[in-house]
Amino acid sequence: MQHHFKSVFVVDDDRFHLEIMKQILSEAGINNITCFESGVDCLDRIHQKPDVIFLDHQMDIYTGQVTLRKIKRYNPNTFVVMVSAQENIDTAVETLKHGAFDYIQKNENLESNIKNVLVKITEIRELLKERKPSLLKSIFKFI
Repeated sequence: MQHHFKSVFVVDDDRFHLEIMKQILSEAGINNITCFESGVDCLDRIHQKPDVIFLDHQMDIYTGQVTLRKIKRYNPNTFVVMVSAQENIDTAVETLKHGAFDYIQKNENLESNIKNVLVKITEIRELLKERKPSLLKSIFKFI
């Protein structure tokens, strides 16, 4: 499946993990990847309206949760995928409640999980594109 993302942000205060994420996304065919080592740096560039943000859960200054809430406040339509070393169901539920699209773990399945979430996002974006014209048609019927 071809992914058509204008840009993808990766936010993690661990440089090693940033490089791994960048490599996985590049191999998945994504070209425009911007990496940030803090939620603050990401939020400084949020006006660039990335399609997808992979966000580390545990960071200094702004945690992933705080960053997630600020991203969603700026643009509720941004797909945010929380990435965490924790296998904690409460953390996962909490992030989904605050608008994360998905929650994936930093483990041996990271690459396949990232590729799966990209496929899901691509499918949802296609469905939304298909629905919008019909929504516009139904609005214009009343005018």
